[in-house]
This record gives sequence, structure tokens and C-alpha cells, in this order.
Amino acid sequence: MASPSPVTQGMPRKAALAAWIGSALEYYDFFIYGTAAALVFNKVFFPASSPATGTLLALATFGVGYLARPVGAFVLGHVGDRLGRKKVLVFTLLLMGATTFLVGCLPTYASIGVLAPILLVVLRLLQGLSAAGEQAGANSMSMEHAPPHRRGYYTSFTLSGTQAGQILATAVFLPIAALPQEQLLTWGWRIPFWCSAIVVVVGFVIRRKIDETPVFEQNKSDVAKLPVAVLFRTQWKDVLRVVAAATIASVSTIFTVYALSYAVNTVGLERGPILWVGVLANVAALLAIPFLAGLSDRIGRKPVFIAGCLACAVLIFPYLWSISNGSYPLIFTLGILLFGVAYSGVNGVWPSFYGEMFSAKVRLSGMAIGTQIGFAIAGFAPSVVAAIGSGKDDWLGVAVFTAAVCLLSAGAALTARETHDVPTEELGAAHVRRAKVPASATRGG
Repeated sequence: MASPSPVTQGMPRKAALAAWIGSALEYYDFFIYGTAAALVFNKVFFPASSPATGTLLALATFGVGYLARPVGAFVLGHVGDRLGRKKVLVFTLLLMGATTFLVGCLPTYASIGVLAPILLVVLRLLQGLSAAGEQAGANSMSMEHAPPHRRGYYTSFTLSGTQAGQILATAVFLPIAALPQEQLLTWGWRIPFWCSAIVVVVGFVIRRKIDETPVFEQNKSDVAKLPVAVLFRTQWKDVLRVVAAATIASVSTIFTVYALSYAVNTVGLERGPILWVGVLANVAALLAIPFLAGLSDRIGRKPVFIAGCLACAVLIFPYLWSISNGSYPLIFTLGILLFGVAYSGVNGVWPSFYGEMFSAKVRLSGMAIGTQIGFAIAGFAPSVVAAIGSGKDDWLGVAVFTAAVCLLSAGAALTARETHDVPTEELGAAHVRRAKVPASATRGG
């Protein structure tokens, strides 16, 4: 295979870095909302409800953002496949930054009544619209710049950035959560949202400097007028496969939102230590994700992805049990193993695994629609499990539900083709062959 042109030399690293930084900034915005929903919004926006109902409503506003994701996936997938990956990445960052800043400016229920939670839901919908195109755009960008034998490794930087964003979001809330209750509920919770003004400026500067991918540039004169129509005519089975596999994101939403709310609001554990569990688990994930993604370049996407799903299905039981018993050593150990290691087997692989299912002409649409419908389902997982049980001893039903979702995702992955050794230009083609990518293949990074 020919070596890369001088124009693309070194671009895999640049694209991966841009995807990492952009995703970190984007998901900082997204996850501070989840933390606030678990700790604050039940008291600020739903004070008229009972404590259990207020918590359920607050978690539901987190899930509402996922409703907009499928809509955003259709719109932004179309834009990305028609006009380019770069335009999507810049737009999503600006929209996420603006809406997050405005959440921090919202008046409370005590100030304007029911209009406050209505405005909160509107802004959350816009956040979901933005997130719909973020990961699919960043994954397509980094994957299409990557050497064919290292697509897993380079695309994993998008998810490493997501973990970094979660670390930053949780770390910002650590001192905020330590404030006296009155200060936390009046002005303290707003500070992380206002910080998005800095986030959006930095992210915009970075993403404006990204080059469009060679794959898109080469096919610019032959783009489909309606990529979504082509997608559903030729690769609808792959879309359904990704939808089912992407529900594994329920592990993330249950870990970051439900478990936090369960530990603090139901079991009565201290906010600070539970927030630190998320920080340390994400630090572990920063190391595990590129390692496991690199492993998938050698042994295949399916073994690593499926192993991650099965490990999550097992570990969710002792993790929730340890929270119910208030055992901090076990909570930290099992939290890191579950989210930092086992879930990284999924997170490190899915960007390349899903992206390799689709041809370049419909890749962004296919990834965006498939993942965002699956993520929309996962977004309501905290609300579903909160409805399953709101008591201290109801953790077993939550664990069973989570494990069932993990098995569904593993089953969907089992039906997929193995694509780690398929040349980039053949990805998504009906005649996909398992042609090995030679070790001397392009190493443009």
C-alpha cells in the first residue's frame, strides 16, 4: 500500500489529539449536568415534590437530553456526510458550550415556578442535539486519518477524551459539593456551568485548525444527496446492530448518575468520597482505553468488546452491593474495576468497531444514528432503575437490569463481522474480505 502523501503525513496524531481535546471539553459540559442532576436539581428545580419523586424527575431531565440525540444524529449525520466532518465538530462544540453556560444562568423554581424546569428541559434537549454529532464526527475524523493497522488505537482517543471530560466535570464538583448546603443550592452549583465559557473558546480554536479527512476530500464530488436514504437502503442491518450494541452505555449512565444518587441520597454516604470514585475510575480508564484499543488492532474488535460487556455484567453486582453496605474500600476497588477497566474494553473498541461497519459515504450518519438511538435508551437507564427501586435494599434489581443490557450488547457484537484486518477502502463494502493489512502498511502517524 502506498505511503501517505506529504499533505497527510503526521495527521493521524493531530486528528487523534484534536478529537481527544474536543471530546474532553464537550463531555465536561455534558457530565456536569449529570452530576448536578444527581446532587442538586431535585432541590433547585423540583422542590415541591417528595424527595424520591424530585430525584426521579431530576434524573429524567438527564435522560431527556438523550431524546434529542436521534434527531441530532439524522441532521448532523447528513451534514457530516454531505459537507464534511470538520463542520460538524465545530458546530457541536459551540452549541454545547452555549447551552451549558445558559443552564448556569437559569432562575430556580423558587423564582419563576414551573417555567424553571421547562427551560431546563429545553436547554437539555439542545445539549443532546449537540452530543449527537460529537462522537460520530470525532470518530470519523480520527479513523479516516489513521493508518489501517492502527485504527482502533487512534480512534480510541475520542473516548479517552470523554473520560478526561468526566474527570474534569467530577473534579470541578468536588469543592462545590463540599460547600454548605445553602451556598451549594444558591450559587455554588452554577460555577461549573459558567466555566463552559472558557471551554468553548479553547475548543473552538483547536477544532478550527483540523484538516478535513482525505477520505471525504477524495469523495467530495460523489457524495450522496441523501446519505441517510443510502444508509438505510444498503446497511440497515448494521444500524440495528449498532443500536443494540450501543445500549451498553447504560453502564456509564448508571455508574455516573444513578449510583451517585443512590449512594448519596438513599444510602446516605458522603458526596466527596463517592465523587472521588468516579475520578479514579476515569483515571484508570485513561490508561486502559488506548491499551485495550491497541489490543483490538492485534486480536480483533469482537473479543475485546464482548469481554468488556461480560465483565461489566458480572461486576455491577458486587459494586452496587458494596454501596448498599457503605464499604468505601470495596466501593473504590470495584468502581475502578467496573468502570475504569471492564467498561474500557467497550469504550476503547466501539469507535473503530462501529465505524468500520460503514462505508465512507454514510459512515458519520451510520455511526451517529446507530449510537445515538442506543445512547438514548441508555440515557433513561438511571430513571428506569430508580423506578425499579428507590430503597437501600433494591440494588439487586438494578444490577439484574444492567447485566441484561450488557448481555444484549454482547449478543449484538457477536453477530457483527470482524473488521480489524480489513483495508480501509474496503470497509462497509458488501464484499468485505478479511484481507490482512500488512505490517508494512501506511504508518502516517
